[in-house]
Amino acid sequence: MRVLIVDDEPLARAKLRRMLAPWPALEVVGEAGDGVQALQLCATLAPDAVFLDVQMPGCSGLDVAASLPDPAPEVVFVTAFDRYALQAFDAAALDYLLKPVEPERLARAVQRLLERDRPAAAPALPAQQLLIADRGRVHVVDCAQIDWLEAADNYVHVGAREWLMRRPLAALLADLPSHFARVHRSAAVNLHRVAHVLPRGDKGDALVVLRSGAEVPCSRAWRAALVARLGPG
Repeated sequence: MRVLIVDDEPLARAKLRRMLAPWPALEVVGEAGDGVQALQLCATLAPDAVFLDVQMPGCSGLDVAASLPDPAPEVVFVTAFDRYALQAFDAAALDYLLKPVEPERLARAVQRLLERDRPAAAPALPAQQLLIADRGRVHVVDCAQIDWLEAADNYVHVGAREWLMRRPLAALLADLPSHFARVHRSAAVNLHRVAHVLPRGDKGDALVVLRSGAEVPCSRAWRAALVARLGPG
């Protein structure tokens, strides 16, 4: 498993590298001292996992986690602050370690990483519910009630309600049931909520009208696949 260490403190990076050395299955392929460099190295090195500090100048670890390329590496946050834990797990973190990192706690995080790296015995079942953090509370949202998803600012639309999700759209769709379909680079809809599809303009684009009355743009690139999935009639 190829690992990237991200921390603005060189001594912290060196210490974590030493602590990871006993696991031959982990190869530290790079280090980054800030969030921007971290994203650059993720794009070029494609690590399987990132040990990611939260508070860094310029671009925080949470910002990095929300901007990781697809497929995103596993993320283990390593920070001196416990107040970001909810946001970290909302960003699909695998684990959250507090500094100074205890060897036993690091061992459990590594074990979880290695288990993720093994071939799955069976495909994971799609999530039927989403856990959404909002103003200090965690809300359970039934996926069947979701109308559409919006990548711009990562909104989940449920009727007139908008929920903010700090996960990239592609990562979110990978965990959802198959009746969610991409209709645009920045949007996906619940196929069970589609009322009809209207042509829009002369470039092959369309407008997806949902039963709630919401209208979601559908680009030409996704229109044929959407219509095929909706079926005849």
